[in-house]
Amino acid sequence: MGIFSKIKNIFKKEENHLEKENTFFDEKEENLEEDSVTVEENSLSISSDSSLKKDKEDVKIYEKGLTKTRENFVSKLINLTNKYHKITEEYFDELEEILIMADIGVNTVMDFMERLRKRVKSEKIEDLEYLKEVIVDELFIIYVNDEVIVNKIHFSEEKPTVILFVGVNGVGKTTTIAKMASMFHDEGKRVMMVAGDTFRAGATKQLQEWAERTESIFVGKEEGVDPSSVIYDGLQKALEEEVDVVLIDTAGRLQNKVNLMKELEKINKVIGKVIPSGPHETLLIIDATTGQNGISQAKAFKEITDITGIVLTKLDGTAKGGIVLAIKESVGIPVKFIGLGERKEDLQVFDIEKYIYGLFKDMM
Repeated sequence: MGIFSKIKNIFKKEENHLEKENTFFDEKEENLEEDSVTVEENSLSISSDSSLKKDKEDVKIYEKGLTKTRENFVSKLINLTNKYHKITEEYFDELEEILIMADIGVNTVMDFMERLRKRVKSEKIEDLEYLKEVIVDELFIIYVNDEVIVNKIHFSEEKPTVILFVGVNGVGKTTTIAKMASMFHDEGKRVMMVAGDTFRAGATKQLQEWAERTESIFVGKEEGVDPSSVIYDGLQKALEEEVDVVLIDTAGRLQNKVNLMKELEKINKVIGKVIPSGPHETLLIIDATTGQNGISQAKAFKEITDITGIVLTKLDGTAKGGIVLAIKESVGIPVKFIGLGERKEDLQVFDIEKYIYGLFKDMM
């Protein structure tokens, strides 16, 4: 059974299991007052029910957020299958064009097409409907590539966990920090925001407003000061106040790579002096709507600092959601979070199975 069928079965089973859990929970709720022991014994069922509901909500967010890509990419794939009665070179040529238009990237598509041709030949595939499943399998393999994908934030055993955010201006860095602050706050963590972008006009004030909205501690200074001094003061305060997570904004002047590299090197040294194990994560924010330009940014930032993960924002605003696959293949950095809308809930931990499901839902 291929990954296409497995993912389809996984989500079908989850839906059926959720329905059973809800029925079970409703029946038990009627007897809560009569049998407190039963309530205690079934606490795990309640927890499981909440987890399944959350998972189902996340799946819906993926479905909605990938609508533009799905309507553009999958509809073309279905039309292609309907157009041809057998697998030919013309079919492969049109498929190649569809994949490139989905922004998966030319090099990635070339490698993919070569693997697909070999698989069709070795398995003697003739059924176009089955070939669609094979295509999904191979796209999944592009991302996983026999590696263990670590998408979650690496939290330090000792407080605080320091997360550095980098990326060019306009990619949604500040709002991503705010959404992540809200997420950590909901988990019961004490969060601090540090305004390390002291060059962009209004950046400090904007971050301060988000800190107030998310009930986060804020550390910032006037525009133009050395960002390292702001970060130093913030980390000292974080230690004093036993903050759980420190989120640090930085400048995004990629057009001057030399200066930015020096600045990030200095910031990393300052963090290392106050928190020897930090930063624990350096997340690069990329706007999905910029397409291949986003990959160029990833390559450029990878040259100047150690990136541990990528946050791909505004994925709901593009029909070229294949950029997720292209980034991993091109720069070898996992996508840890994706932005699928304006709400805080729309910042999702990246899940390759939910992504594949959201992308190919209309084919399942």
